Amino acid sequence: MAEAQERLLVIAAGGTGGHMFPAQALAQEMLRRGWRVALSTDERGLRYADGFPDAVERRETKAATLSQGSLLDKARAPFEILAGASETVRWFQEARPSAVAGFGGYPSLPALAAAWRLGLPRLIHEQNGVLGKVNALFATRVDALAAGVQPIRNLPPGTRLAFTGNPLRDAARAVCGTPYAPPAAGGEIRLLVFGGSQGARVFADMVPPAVALLPEALRERIVLVQQVREEDRARVQAVYASAGIHGELAPFFSDLPETMAAAHLIIARAGASSIAEITAIGRPSILAPYPHAAGDHQTANAAALRKAGAAVVTPDAEMTPQGLAATLEALFAEPERLTEMAVAAKALGRPNAAERLADLTEKVARGDAVG
Repeated sequence: MAEAQERLLVIAAGGTGGHMFPAQALAQEMLRRGWRVALSTDERGLRYADGFPDAVERRETKAATLSQGSLLDKARAPFEILAGASETVRWFQEARPSAVAGFGGYPSLPALAAAWRLGLPRLIHEQNGVLGKVNALFATRVDALAAGVQPIRNLPPGTRLAFTGNPLRDAARAVCGTPYAPPAAGGEIRLLVFGGSQGARVFADMVPPAVALLPEALRERIVLVQQVREEDRARVQAVYASAGIHGELAPFFSDLPETMAAAHLIIARAGASSIAEITAIGRPSILAPYPHAAGDHQTANAAALRKAGAAVVTPDAEMTPQGLAATLEALFAEPERLTEMAVAAKALGRPNAAERLADLTEKVARGDAVG
């Protein structure tokens, strides 16, 4: 077997934060173990790769989706996929990766297809409670499927399953040991609201009027950080200003894990990376699963937190300013309940998921049986 410093891991991931954050976390861990790491993605995916260490080789690969775009785009897609896979086969024949890890999204398809074609050690990581299309295609064609959450609804028979959890970025791992302390009597209440790469419109519509409905004694204590789209910022700020709420609003926060660790309560979508960080850090939350997520996977992601009492789960269709205000007032009136929710969330966290996934990757590379 090649020495550790000579081993190459190719990470194949699609162009969204949900795929790229755990891929980035595995890259960081494998570099710490002396591996070389390359990222295979498309042009869009490269725009999400800024967080990867400089030591990771970036490789742009032709890829396309069969389910989006115009009829012409869909007609071209099979040829783009075939070209990307053929190009990747040639790369792999020269580089001979020790393992290939796919994280979902259509840009991961060429690398997984090439690894399957050449019989290279390969695994996939599914972040959500429902397999994405590419991961579903390869679930029984890889040496291991690493699960970010349990259970996965549409797992096909014959899958070699290993539960690892969803790997955390180094910035999130750094604050996992921050203890939770509920709001002190009469003290400030730190509320964090975020959703998606640029904030969720439902939160811009619902959270400001909900907070404005709270009793004045509560409003005066709230210190709010909210992720909002740029086009929503002025109207959201106006509502908070009229209610006397101090709010920090922005489309993106580079220090989000630190802000999560400082929060008394989080309102968020139920994306896999968000759930992984909320639970690993251990914070109470109100979750609103994105209703249009493929396979309704965000509802599946939130199920374990609801069952454990770690989160209040409110679908968009049921969310109103009055209902959200009542939930906030009830939670802020019971700091012991917030503490119990934080403890329950922490119990579900997997702060060592990156190490577990790295261990699995090395196991697959060695040819050891999984499952």
